[in-house]
Amino acid sequence: QLGLSLFCGVLVHGMFAECLVRAPSVIVGQPSYVKKIVFPLELLPLVTVGSALFHLLVALAVLLAGVVVFAGPPGVVALAAPFALAPLVLMSAGVAWLVASLGVFLRDIGQLTGLAATVLMFLSPVFYPVDALPPDWRWLAHASPLTVPIEALRDVLLRDRAPDAAALAGYWALALAVCVLGWQWFARTRKGFADVL
Repeated sequence: QLGLSLFCGVLVHGMFAECLVRAPSVIVGQPSYVKKIVFPLELLPLVTVGSALFHLLVALAVLLAGVVVFAGPPGVVALAAPFALAPLVLMSAGVAWLVASLGVFLRDIGQLTGLAATVLMFLSPVFYPVDALPPDWRWLAHASPLTVPIEALRDVLLRDRAPDAAALAGYWALALAVCVLGWQWFARTRKGFADVL
């Protein structure tokens, strides 16, 4: 059970970290799309998100197989897993748009995103459940953007219970806001990409 719980955390962190780390170079790495071709540049960060989502789905299939083998078939509540993970995809898209744009103007941001992904792994309950932290330190885990989907995935697949509805609703709202803001930032800054590249 401990290994499956760890896998839930690694799976969610891997999705977000892949988008965060790869996004800074997606526009910089395709200067011909920026300068010579009329191309919808907003699709390039989404390709990164799509790739990370594919890896997430493959890992989720492995996780489900592990749950069936080691813990028995999950209950009906496991059908809520996509609903718990969907806002993570929205948030990853917003962050990818934001970081891809910043990567054009701040070339060294790729080093910071790699560091941020590592720090986020230890701030999020990847290796431990939130309940394992002392009460005075739980706020640190709750400040992470990955805590809600990690705990929700553990709830529906390992604990056979519905995720915290209030926390998930708040996370949906936050993910939508990040997605919209990321898109707006990208749309406003893309006019300057050609000048910088």
